[in-house]
Amino acid sequence: MIVNISEAKTNLSKLIDMVYHGEKVTIAKNNIPVADLVLHKQEGKRKLGLLKGKLTVPDDVMEEDEAINAMFYGDDS
Repeated sequence: MIVNISEAKTNLSKLIDMVYHGEKVTIAKNNIPVADLVLHKQEGKRKLGLLKGKLTVPDDVMEEDEAINAMFYGDDS
């Protein structure tokens, strides 16, 4: 299926659904094909845990810092 840009803008959701279901959709400008809508393919598997063992979380990570609190909430004194 070939559609011009203006029609593609109007019917983008419908065209994406068609591609999802296996149809080939080509977008044209002045009836000259310029782009194809294709189903996205994952380039590779994600690697989980890349930073494992490379960073440490300090024991006091949840402790409040008075200087930072003063910047956000003002100084109580």
